[in-house]
Amino acid sequence: LLDTGSIIGSLVGVAVPIFFLAFVLKYIFAIRLGILPPSGRQSTGLNATEVTGFFLLDSVLTREWDATWDTLKHLILPAFALATFPFAVLFRITRASVLEVLEEDYVRTANAKGLTTPVIRGRHVLRNALIPVVTTIGLLVGGLLSGAVLTESVFNYQGVGQALALGFSTRDYPVLQVLIMMAALIYIVVNLMVDIAYGFIDPRIRVSRR
Repeated sequence: LLDTGSIIGSLVGVAVPIFFLAFVLKYIFAIRLGILPPSGRQSTGLNATEVTGFFLLDSVLTREWDATWDTLKHLILPAFALATFPFAVLFRITRASVLEVLEEDYVRTANAKGLTTPVIRGRHVLRNALIPVVTTIGLLVGGLLSGAVLTESVFNYQGVGQALALGFSTRDYPVLQVLIMMAALIYIVVNLMVDIAYGFIDPRIRVSRR
């Protein structure tokens, strides 16, 4: 039952457009229930001491805990809307990879030796199932920027996505160049880290590269 519910949830997460999900979350939790703020990065009138420009980090550094909690509340809905699609994709990839590894001979051998379930799942199953998952993480990073444009527009959240959308609408080419170069650099660095992680996950990859 739990597995079926997880599959249905991941299908919904993959199928629902991010802007529609953002509107639904905003309507339910901000407008109808009123438990979370509908837009912005901080409440009006709450002026936290600026150190780095990142409100959450600044409020922690200056120990202004009211501002920290307020910033977190403003971050919950945009972060949830933005993370739903990548999380759903990773869940489906992880599940498929784990089911494939469970059919391997070395897992059957580990079961025959009498190894405990946590040892089999942690040492033999999960580690060998991580390669496609890590690869997918590297590919999903590029899609987060386009998702941020939609999410930040719905929640009026002043971030990279909104700056990119504003740069396009006002034809501010220097800003666009900086943001696109920054996104490209992040994508390259993340995929480089993914490539390095392959060697730690599967030592055979390190040997084959020599």
